[in-house]
Amino acid sequence: MEKMHAEILEQIRAAREEDLRAPRGIADRKRVVGLIKEIQVVLLPGHFHYNDLSEEAAFDNLVRDLDEQIGSALCFSGTSPMKAKKLAEEFIQTLPEIMRQINTDIQAIYDGDPAAKSKTEIILCYPGFYAISIYRIAHVLYQLGIPYIPRIMTEYAHEKTGIDINPGATIGDYFCIDHGTGIVIGETAVLGHHVKLYQGVTIGAKSFEKDENGNPVKGGKRHPDIGNHVVIYANATILGGDTVIGDHSVIGGNTWIIDSVPEGMKVYYTNK
Repeated sequence: MEKMHAEILEQIRAAREEDLRAPRGIADRKRVVGLIKEIQVVLLPGHFHYNDLSEEAAFDNLVRDLDEQIGSALCFSGTSPMKAKKLAEEFIQTLPEIMRQINTDIQAIYDGDPAAKSKTEIILCYPGFYAISIYRIAHVLYQLGIPYIPRIMTEYAHEKTGIDINPGATIGDYFCIDHGTGIVIGETAVLGHHVKLYQGVTIGAKSFEKDENGNPVKGGKRHPDIGNHVVIYANATILGGDTVIGDHSVIGGNTWIIDSVPEGMKVYYTNK
């Protein structure tokens, strides 16, 4: 039996494509999730807890663990890990600004949901806040050019909340997600300040262009721009890199939009 199992294991190894074989040095997903939890303790101690760490101990652990995981991610992507300490310190210096943005998001959710009894309730209970706060962290790491780690973070939030925000998306202050399940925001989307989204909203791409070999063309502006003070109701789909939703617009539920919408417009579905 043991011999048969050993042969099966060898067959599995042989079947793996070359670039999937025994990666070494890649960022550890479990430890990246640990980074999220350390940052949560640093930013919102008392609301978040991790391994009984105090705010100060979480900060010290974060400095060490971030350096290590960034180094692993850089090494695996073919970049010198010597930059890891510098990048980790640059990220650490952004934590006050991340906290400022998170404060605006908490306020937007509190103002936007009459069911919210307190800001503490939002922090502890609201999946929209949980996904946004992790996105804020991941987006800074993405801007610093750190591979793997930002996407691991936002996919962890996606797994926990059903809200899929690519870390490359640019989102302004006072971002409110109400309910949230099924929201998708693509990598090159740009959202202004005071944007509110309901469940099932997609801010996505149209069909991808193909190269001469029939493969999807990577990169480029693929996702819409959403202006300031825009409300997008449940299950609306907005697609395309050339699509712009103007400031102070309202997009109704179950709409399908692939063209730009002028400022101050209301767009909704009517059954003819």
